[in-house]
Amino acid sequence: MADSRSENQEDARQALLQLQRGDAAGAERLSRAMLARSPDRLDARATLGLALSAQGRPREAVAAFEELVRLQPDVAAWWINLGTFRRQLGQYDEALADYARAAALGERSGSFFYNVGLLHIDRGDYDSARQVLADASAAAPRDAPVRIEYAQCCHDSMRVEEAVRALHGWELLEGLDAGHCASIALLYLTLGEQAAARAALARAEADPQPGAQALLRIAQFHERSNDVAGAEAALARLRSIPEAAALGEDLELLEAQLAQRNGRLPEAVASFARLAAGCREPHRRHLHLFPLAKALDAAGRYDEALAALREAHAAQMLHVRRTNPGVAEQREPPLAITRHGCDPRDVAAWDETDAPAAADSPIFIVAFPRSGTTLLEQMLDAHPGLVTMDEQPYLQQAIDRIGDFAVRYPSGLAALSREQLALVRERYWELTRRKVTLAPGQRLIDKNPLNLLRLPAIQRLFPNARILLAVRHPCDVVLSCYQQHFRAPEFALICRDLPTLARSYARAFDFWFEQAAILEPAVLEVRYEALVAAFEGGARAIADFLEVPWHDALLEPARHARERGYISTPSYSQVIEPVHGRSVGRWRRYEAAFAEALPALGSQLGRWGYDA
Repeated sequence: MADSRSENQEDARQALLQLQRGDAAGAERLSRAMLARSPDRLDARATLGLALSAQGRPREAVAAFEELVRLQPDVAAWWINLGTFRRQLGQYDEALADYARAAALGERSGSFFYNVGLLHIDRGDYDSARQVLADASAAAPRDAPVRIEYAQCCHDSMRVEEAVRALHGWELLEGLDAGHCASIALLYLTLGEQAAARAALARAEADPQPGAQALLRIAQFHERSNDVAGAEAALARLRSIPEAAALGEDLELLEAQLAQRNGRLPEAVASFARLAAGCREPHRRHLHLFPLAKALDAAGRYDEALAALREAHAAQMLHVRRTNPGVAEQREPPLAITRHGCDPRDVAAWDETDAPAAADSPIFIVAFPRSGTTLLEQMLDAHPGLVTMDEQPYLQQAIDRIGDFAVRYPSGLAALSREQLALVRERYWELTRRKVTLAPGQRLIDKNPLNLLRLPAIQRLFPNARILLAVRHPCDVVLSCYQQHFRAPEFALICRDLPTLARSYARAFDFWFEQAAILEPAVLEVRYEALVAAFEGGARAIADFLEVPWHDALLEPARHARERGYISTPSYSQVIEPVHGRSVGRWRRYEAAFAEALPALGSQLGRWGYDA
C-alpha cells in the first residue's frame, strides 16, 4: 500500500511537471495511469482535465471536471475550471452558472474575476466585463494579462481615459514578456498615446526571440503606423516560426491588409472573403466584411462592394445590439445635441470682455466626417507654428463642465460669469496639455469633425477663434461614411444605411447654419474639390485666413503624415499619399443606391451648388 501511495505521489508530481513544461500528452498518460490504479484520486482527475484542455480537447476536459464537481461540489477551483472549459465550447450560460457557484463558495481571486470578465466579453456584455475586470485588476494589481485585458475592454467600450489609467505603470507589471509589451504598445497606439506606445514597442522588439503573438502585434503596430516595410519585416519573421500557424484568422487578416496596401487586390479580396465566410460568430463578421468591401471597391467591383457593405452594416448592428443594446433600439439616430440651439436674446447678453484673442485660441476644424478634415489637419500640423492633438472629445468635456454650474446649454450661456468661463477654459486647456505641449507662440489645432454640432460652445469659450468648415460633395461624404468601419456605436447607427446617413448629414448642417446665423463665427469654408485641384492656392488662402505666416511645409501634408506615423482617423492609409482628386465624384459609381438618400440632401446640394 505504501509503495502504491508513493508511486502515485511521484506520478502526480511528474504529471504536473510535464504539464508545466508543455508536455500535455505526457501529463495525460500519467494521470490516466494514476486513475487506473486509484479511481478516487481527485488530483489525478484535475490534472487530466487540464492536460486535455491544453491539447485542445475542451469537451473531454468538461467531462473530467463535471465528475469532480459531482464528487466534491464545495471546491471553488473545480467550478472555475469547469466554467472556463465550457466558455471555450461557447456554453456561456452554463459557464456563468459555474462561475456563480464558485463566487457563492467565496472565490474572490484576481484570476477568477479575470475569467469571469473574459466570459462577459464572449457574451457581448462589455459593461459587466469592464466592471469585473476592474475587480480583477484591484485584486491582482500587478498581473500583466489582467491589466491588459481590462484596458482593452475599456478601449472597446469607448472608455478612453479609463483605458489609459488602466495601463499606467505598465512597466512594473509582473510576468511581462514580449507579447504583453507588444499588446500594450498597440493598445497605447490606438488610444493616441504615442510616446508610451513607442516605449512599449521598443521593449517588445528588444526581445531576441519574441513569440508568435508578439510578432503579430509588432507587425500590426507598424501597419497601423503606416510603416508598411516594418510590418512586412515582422510578418516575415513571424512566418518563419512554427507557432504562427496557431494564430489563425488574426494572421490571415494582417496578411490581407498588407496585400491590399501593396496593391495585391485579388489576394486581399480572396482572403477577406474567406475570413468573412469562415467567421462562426455572425456579429463579428463586420470585422472582415468592411475591409472586403474596401478591397472590392479598389478593384472596381462596385456591385459586390455594395453587397458586402450591406452585410457589414447588418453584422455590425448585431454587434451593437450585444454591446450597446440601448443604442441599437433607436429607430433613428437622435443627434440629440441638434435639438437645442442658442437663444438670440441670450447671445446678445454674452460678456466677452476677457475672451482670448484669436492667437490665443484653438483653430477648430469642423465638418461632417469624411469631408477632408484629416488632409487639412496634416497640412496645418506641418507648419512649425501649429500643433494638432488628433481627434479628442475635449470640447464636449468642456460642455460637461459648464453643466456643473447649473447653466442651460446652449440657451442660457449668458449666465456664465467671467470666473466660471475661465474655469471652463482652463479645464479645456488642462485636457489638451495631456496630449500636446505648445511652445511659446504655437497655436493648437482642434480637429474633431462633429464639433460642427458644438458651435455654441466654441463661440462662448473662444469667440475670436478661427474655424475651418470642411465641405465636400454631400453624396461623396455620405458614401465615404457608409464605407467606413466606425467603432462608436452611435455613429455606427447613423451609418447603417444611406438614407439614415443622408438625413443625419442634413440635420447636422441645418443645425450648423441655424447657429452660425445667430453666432456669426469667423469661419472659412474649404471646398475639398477646389483644394485638391489647386492645392497651393487653397493652402495660401487658409494661411491668410488663420493669420499665420506662410511656410512651404504646408504643401507637404503627405510627407508630414508619414513622419508622424500614427494617424487616428480611418483615412490613416490614404493621408500619406500625395494630394490627388481621385476621390472626387466617387459616389457616381454607386449612384443607383442613392435613390432614397438624395431627397434628404437636396437643400445641401443646392446651398453649395453641387449637382446630383
